Amino acid sequence: MREAIRKEQMTLLIQALLSLESEEECEQLLNDLCTIREMQDLAQRVEVARLLRAQMTYNDIAQATGASTATISRVNRCLLYGAGGYEKILGRLEEKDD
Repeated sequence: MREAIRKEQMTLLIQALLSLESEEECEQLLNDLCTIREMQDLAQRVEVARLLRAQMTYNDIAQATGASTATISRVNRCLLYGAGGYEKILGRLEEKDD
């Protein structure tokens, strides 16, 4: 029962994210959903992933972002063995910049 509720909640969150139509709407939702600290942590993880893909060292990433080595290690594990979410968004962001 508990898993079904969580699955429904996750589905609702995913549908809400997919319904967003602009950066402004995304920012508004993040402001409503997350604390400032949570938003900073999420943004930091994306930046850490970007820097890891750029082959920066853990020490350089820690200095550049303020992330702990534990956070950097966790993000690195996700890049290497995760579901591919970081790779997908970072690839799309790189394509957008080209």
